[in-house]
Amino acid sequence: MSIDLANQIVTGLLTGLVYSLMALGLSVIFGVVRVVNFAHGEMTALAMYAAWALFSWLELDPLIGLPLIALLLFALGYVMQRGLIDAFVSKPEHMQFILLVAVAIVMVNGSLLVFGPDAHGIQVPYGFDTYEVGPLLVDKVRLLAAVAALAISGLLMLFFRHTMTGKAIRACADNLVGAKVIGLNVKQLYAVTFGIGSACVGAAGALLAMLIDVMPSSGPELTMLAFIIVIVGGLGSMGGALLGGILIGISEVLAGYFLMPSMKSMFSFAILILVLILRPQGLMGARK
Repeated sequence: MSIDLANQIVTGLLTGLVYSLMALGLSVIFGVVRVVNFAHGEMTALAMYAAWALFSWLELDPLIGLPLIALLLFALGYVMQRGLIDAFVSKPEHMQFILLVAVAIVMVNGSLLVFGPDAHGIQVPYGFDTYEVGPLLVDKVRLLAAVAALAISGLLMLFFRHTMTGKAIRACADNLVGAKVIGLNVKQLYAVTFGIGSACVGAAGALLAMLIDVMPSSGPELTMLAFIIVIVGGLGSMGGALLGGILIGISEVLAGYFLMPSMKSMFSFAILILVLILRPQGLMGARK
């Protein structure tokens, strides 16, 4: 393997870890609330705009502004679930689909109205720094973003495994009737779950803003990317979201290396089709 190809694979791995965090939010929400958030990418774009605004107006590094953005998105997700989506949880799936597509359209057009059609990017002072790891050159921004994404993903898994709220949320996901029987406040836990999934989106958006530009059309593209990742990894599987993000991240850079960057989506969809044919439940999804 050439050094150049190895560098590309490392770049894809680091980018994929940030993708994983974004997809993790979608997977958590579906795994518990059983609602597919079709506004997921649009919420990611909102977080990217927030990171850009904090950097441009207050010169706040996205890594420092990340907790604030995650908190804002948690609040947005919590309010959306309690005030809007909760009434549709027991409705037919097509009604949930229409509702969340409408929310996504509102977000896209709101972004267009506020920020305009132009792309906005963040150029941090260390944007061109690299680390030498043996023969490899590792981009500092991608490395920091990937480490942050991995740390947040790890904290989220610890939250679900070792906290009372996390265990209660898992109980709702595993056995909803049983959770109601023992007196768990399911509506409250659903709202907290949607908030946590949205906070993941907020954190991922802050990190992605350091890697790619944001524009109103970024939302639908990121929604599609998140869906590909969670379907490849297994819808509702946190580990699957991590694996799917890494696979898609590496496939994108390999498409650019061997063919051309504009063909990266073709590689992603090819992986999606293969997984749907060979393992429809996803690489780490449970067979039903």
